[in-house]
Amino acid sequence: MAKVGYTRRSVLKTGAAAAATTLAAPMVWSQESKNIVLRQFGTGVSNLNEVATKVKEDLGITLEMTALDSDAVTQRAATQPDSFDIADIEYWICKKVWPTGNLQAMDVSKIANYDKIVGIFKDGKLTPESEIAQGTAPHTVGFVEGQGSTAFADEQTNWMTLIPTIYNADTLGIRPDLIGRPISNWSELLNPEFKGKASLLDISSIGIMDMAMVCESMGEITYGDKGNMTREEIDATFAIFTEAKRAGQFRAFWKTFDESVNLMASGEVVIQSMWSPAITAVKTRGIPCVYQPLEEGYRSWGGGIGLSKSLTGMELDAAYEYINWYLSGWVGGFLMRQGYYSAVPETSKEFMSENEWGYWFEGKEATGEITSPFGDVLAQAGEVRDGGSFYDRMGSVACWNAVMDENQYMVRKWNEFIAS
Repeated sequence: MAKVGYTRRSVLKTGAAAAATTLAAPMVWSQESKNIVLRQFGTGVSNLNEVATKVKEDLGITLEMTALDSDAVTQRAATQPDSFDIADIEYWICKKVWPTGNLQAMDVSKIANYDKIVGIFKDGKLTPESEIAQGTAPHTVGFVEGQGSTAFADEQTNWMTLIPTIYNADTLGIRPDLIGRPISNWSELLNPEFKGKASLLDISSIGIMDMAMVCESMGEITYGDKGNMTREEIDATFAIFTEAKRAGQFRAFWKTFDESVNLMASGEVVIQSMWSPAITAVKTRGIPCVYQPLEEGYRSWGGGIGLSKSLTGMELDAAYEYINWYLSGWVGGFLMRQGYYSAVPETSKEFMSENEWGYWFEGKEATGEITSPFGDVLAQAGEVRDGGSFYDRMGSVACWNAVMDENQYMVRKWNEFIAS
């Protein structure tokens, strides 16, 4: 889920983390430790200037951030462990990177709010009754047996690969004013009614999951596991989409956040793969745009903080301090005001108004204006969030972004599809 290009999320340059240096609360830090610099990279969704500014203010730590797309994130984590301290990555990327040994397992006893992390990151279940969705569910790559292990554990242990931070339930974005009728199914992406006005994201590991949701919705394919397709299932999926592409169904295939926003805001596209903040960006221009709940459910993703194997000593201690600060509520509230979810929702609640918490988390009607962290008005009193509450949305996840056993074959077929 490479969200690169959002103008409010420009990349931090070296040494430009913050202007404020006054500690917000007493911390057990020496003057030397206040000067610690941690190099972080990841996708643009959570490598945010505002987070770097706030952690500098609260802990004195300087974060040097670099935002990359998903493929570049994967390559750097897998090949350059000495070039970073913190990898802010998604769980499907972790499946590719962890076996390289470039990240170090983290001791959960050092994570203050570990017990409050939502269940989907621990045993895969949102509630005890939940069914675990297909794909690379975070808990399946979330734990290892010991600090030096490169193989994933089948259940919770004392060692986590990533400390979870951010996640969401993704679906299709639509322009209701231009469509003029209800949209209830993933299959609508290939409806000839929208010929030349549909779009799909050009990131293979995510796009293939959207394709699978569409093909199942059409009744064309029933997958054993959408997140781990056979070659035959991959071929059948691309055959359907290649036919649609050749018939002129797609206006474009986008890679960046800004591309998706511009396609939708211009009206060139009326239905497409989208991400929550992209919907927000269209709406803040005064243009109707809806993140459409669909009968077949959502495609979900999750991300977390990983630590380089090269991180030791005072810098490693600072990284744990940063992680604990990250889960203590301020960042969670900041992310949730953009439509994402925090791995520890209950601490985020302390940094949100009753109106905000009711709208974003509980699915209640807004009692007043709902604004983004940047002051943009997103909803008015009386409006409810698309898809409803946290439990309604995350309880309707059909699959997670995934890395398949046949990943190399899938990527080759994806490239052939885009080039066709």
